[in-house]
Amino acid sequence: MTSSSDYILQQLMSFEKLHLSAPVLEALNQIGYTTPTPIQEQSIPSLLEGKDLFGCAQTGTGKTAAFALPIIEHLNTQEEYKGKRPIRCLVLAPTRELAIQINESFRDYSKNTKLRTVVVFGGVNQNKQVNQLSAGIDILIATPGRLLDLMNQGFISLAKITHFVLDEADRMLDMGFIHDIKRILPKLPKNKQNIFFSATISPTIMQLAGTILYDPVNVRVTPVSSTAEIVQQSVYFVEKEEKRAFLKELIKTEQIDHAIVFTRTKHGADRVAKELNKVGIKAESIHGDKSQNQRERALNGFKSRNINILVATDIASRGIDVEDLSHVINFEIPEVAETYVHRIGRTGRAGKDGKAITLCSKDEKVYLKSIEKLIDQTIPKVSL
Repeated sequence: MTSSSDYILQQLMSFEKLHLSAPVLEALNQIGYTTPTPIQEQSIPSLLEGKDLFGCAQTGTGKTAAFALPIIEHLNTQEEYKGKRPIRCLVLAPTRELAIQINESFRDYSKNTKLRTVVVFGGVNQNKQVNQLSAGIDILIATPGRLLDLMNQGFISLAKITHFVLDEADRMLDMGFIHDIKRILPKLPKNKQNIFFSATISPTIMQLAGTILYDPVNVRVTPVSSTAEIVQQSVYFVEKEEKRAFLKELIKTEQIDHAIVFTRTKHGADRVAKELNKVGIKAESIHGDKSQNQRERALNGFKSRNINILVATDIASRGIDVEDLSHVINFEIPEVAETYVHRIGRTGRAGKDGKAITLCSKDEKVYLKSIEKLIDQTIPKVSL
């Protein structure tokens, strides 16, 4: 955990002091980011200087912004291409969900620039992805298998890459992607900035990093692994398609009048807020696609209790600090355990009681196990 003195020091560092440009600062302001996290504070200056970086950090520490913001700065200051844009940044992620999440972050941070970003992953028809690629893009976020498929078909060239990010390298190895990565690496230009993130360090990870990085800066952030003792946690097992109906019933029967409900996606946040309003529960969604005015209106309404439920995505939640928040509800469980810790830390502050309720469907049980392992406790299950 970050000590109180570290926290105070962190509060003194604002994004302006990291020498980011006006379009990027404005985008951060629009999504409510004011103060960089330790990983951002340590990484951004070195990456802006063009150095390679080895980062040991979990998702949930703010590492996506740590690499995305400097990349956006670099690409946005380069001269615009007259013809079709070549891909200049490649981010490799191990899972579809993480790839989508990274893509949303890049879009949110670069919304005041002309940069184009696309995400490609397997398990879906490739036509839409191919059409997006054919228009010319600057930033590509990809899972290894689909990237190789599209490269082999001639839809993707990595010849003009200037920035390469390998995210969650340890999970890449665990999931058996090492051979795919070794096929991708030779296709990348030698002269580029390389960024390598892993939550754990092993001899295999160090060996892989050694083949990618040149004289890297090393940054390491201790993960948040314990939750506030005062937060009362519980989990309900609910089928995915029944979650919205269950949430409405839960809010009414438990008489919850002030809660943040977390969803995985922007569309999901909007949908949940709409459903709650239909049954007379005052709710607003908050995410990266909302304008600054919309965000402020929703937050002010929530703080003044004119709005009972704030439905938020993880990326939008960092700017939210509400006193006396009684409940956090995980409508969907985050794939990464640390994100759960950050979510439930919004309640149970300053010695007040707080409750964290999680709705878990069958396909999310694996995420629940990861959370319980991280916090080193079993979350009490509530029978329906």
